[in-house]
Amino acid sequence: MEQATKFENILFEVKPDGLAWLTLNRPDALNSFTGKMLGELAEAFQQAGQDQQVRVVVITGAGRAFCAGQDLRANPDAIGDLKTWLKSTYRPMLMALQDLKKPTVGMVNGVAAGAGFSLALACDFRVASAKAKFVPAFGKIALAPDSGMSYNLPRLIGYGRALELLSLGRDLNGEEAFAWGLVNRVCPPDQLLDQTGELAGQLAQAAPLSFSLTKDLLQRAPNLTLNEALGLEEAAQGRAGSSADFKEGLAAFEEKRPPRFSGK
Repeated sequence: MEQATKFENILFEVKPDGLAWLTLNRPDALNSFTGKMLGELAEAFQQAGQDQQVRVVVITGAGRAFCAGQDLRANPDAIGDLKTWLKSTYRPMLMALQDLKKPTVGMVNGVAAGAGFSLALACDFRVASAKAKFVPAFGKIALAPDSGMSYNLPRLIGYGRALELLSLGRDLNGEEAFAWGLVNRVCPPDQLLDQTGELAGQLAQAAPLSFSLTKDLLQRAPNLTLNEALGLEEAAQGRAGSSADFKEGLAAFEEKRPPRFSGK
């Protein structure tokens, strides 16, 4: 049964297929962030994590933009103390997204600028319209990257390209973003919904615990020695090997049928 939760600045719907669609819903302001919206996003991510029906979260923007970044007009006080503003608004939202153990897919339909670009980077997967535009923005107004961009961007495209993109303030369209390894798929605008739904549907059929453990291993690996990584793999495999989903996977393999993973 389809569920909907009412927020002021976002739309959040859980479909019967287990896909939760989260839409930034300030189209007249190109879905730019306000403090209220950031709080609602954190709440929605926490809700998705607790809802057993949700298997995948898709994040997109209403209208012609994904997200144009911070709305400085809506929150002029943010300019006076950016450090405090980031810590009190962006960090809780991004950590709620990070703590979400379920796959997240950014459906980038238009411009993703500044912190909006950062939100797309924070998703596990990205599907972009060929007309999408990724805009670093920070350097153009003499700011440093924030909202997780310094963490996520070099992990996706490498240090050299990340530094170039941020230092020169270069914009990337959807095709360029795909060539650089920044997005997983790129497609014509009229195919964006179908392409995103196809990827999200495939992820919804994956074993939830296996995905969560895999994501954790890959995120932690760059800071580990091989011996430390092997230890984490052993612990993760111990958890996965004792799960009901592992037994189901083996049974499905033997019976030559698709597995039906429950997340247990």
